[in-house]
Amino acid sequence: MRELKEACGIVGIHGHPEAANLAYLALYALQHRGQESAGIVSCDQRGLLVHRGMGLVADVFTEEILRRLTGQCAIGHVRYSTAGGSFLRNAQPFVVGYRGGGLAIAHNGNLVNAHLIKKDLEARGSLFQSTIDTEVIVHLIAASPLPTLRERLVEALSQLRGSFSLVLLTEKGLFAARDPQGFRPLVLGRRQDAIVVASESCALDLIEAEMVREVEPGEVLEVDEKGLRGIKTFKGPRRQCVFELIYFARPDSTVFSRNVYEARKEMGRVLAREHPVSADMVVPIPDSGVPAAIGYAQESGIPFEMALVRNHYVGRTFIEPEERIRHFGVKVKLNPVKGSVRGKRVVLVDDSIVRGTTSRKLLNMMRQAGASEVHQRLSSPPMIGPCYYGIDTPTRAELIASSLGVEEIRQHIGADSLGYLSVEGVRKAIGDTGDEFCMACFTDQYPVAIPEESPARQLTLFQEM
Repeated sequence: MRELKEACGIVGIHGHPEAANLAYLALYALQHRGQESAGIVSCDQRGLLVHRGMGLVADVFTEEILRRLTGQCAIGHVRYSTAGGSFLRNAQPFVVGYRGGGLAIAHNGNLVNAHLIKKDLEARGSLFQSTIDTEVIVHLIAASPLPTLRERLVEALSQLRGSFSLVLLTEKGLFAARDPQGFRPLVLGRRQDAIVVASESCALDLIEAEMVREVEPGEVLEVDEKGLRGIKTFKGPRRQCVFELIYFARPDSTVFSRNVYEARKEMGRVLAREHPVSADMVVPIPDSGVPAAIGYAQESGIPFEMALVRNHYVGRTFIEPEERIRHFGVKVKLNPVKGSVRGKRVVLVDDSIVRGTTSRKLLNMMRQAGASEVHQRLSSPPMIGPCYYGIDTPTRAELIASSLGVEEIRQHIGADSLGYLSVEGVRKAIGDTGDEFCMACFTDQYPVAIPEESPARQLTLFQEM
């Protein structure tokens, strides 16, 4: 059960006769990373062919549409807006005419200096048709005097600050790149003779592509008829987003060279050692809390029970009965198994608390179902800072842990006890011995400086006034 919103998902296919179909299936596997819009651009002898739309992958694409997206190369994107609004003009891949041909780009991440670059480009005459960071990259490429697209792309990327994993398609080939810190994931795979890049390995699994390796932080890959070439262009301290492992990535993915499911189970085990409690059952808040709850149960010896049932067939609920139903929004999605929890001491496990609103309602529901005690356990530390690197977290003022201590949060949500996994516990669980992960949302220490005039920072400051 979540109060956070996901990042975006990207895929690139080169050298397969059904490139668009494979991109479509890969986007299906990446749907958890964004549900606002979806798009695919393919390339054949006629040039770039594009289809984008608002909504889920299955709603945006039909068999007829996919038949029109011919060619052996394609890139795709699913989006949740972290910068720019939720409009069709902001849907990706972003496509432009370029030096007698076309160029398409799909981007996962958030550029903290995009507003500064955009201001400079507009002063020099550039016109923007969207409000997304991605268009800034296109304009930087177009403005470069360097002779080759590879050189122009590298020069453009060298000016960016923040997070980017991206794929870029032209009539001549495919590029993929990842920012120097490696905030957002990007993996490289092969399917027969085809090259595949995607946000997560679960996308490779669905299309039966073999994972070769991760795209390295600061690396640019180029794929054309000559094959695959890579250069390590940008250098910087590795700061991969730890929340990919805690929540965002699919449990069946390998992200940052770690099995996500096993990492989450280990977080649960460490959590049980840090915050033990006498109880009758360990209950996950599905789906995000399941692996950590399994780990907690295994370490503590307390039986694991799926005593909260999730309705998987619910999106937004626009109609509520006239007679008010308590906690209606939560009840539509989750319902306790009353016969299992009645009279029992329950350990409720989730990955995080954001605002605390949902947690409070959920704990009340468990008590109404008859639980004698409800102990809340979180497989991450208190979230005290917003993310500026591509995850749509609330502003600082909306994060409950930014203003309340653990005991105050416990009282607010109505738990008998409350335990968060420590920062040291997270590091131990994921094997981070070299400070290679960004934990700014837990530590308030941001590895890439956020300009004071950044729109995201200005919004945060406004909310705090």
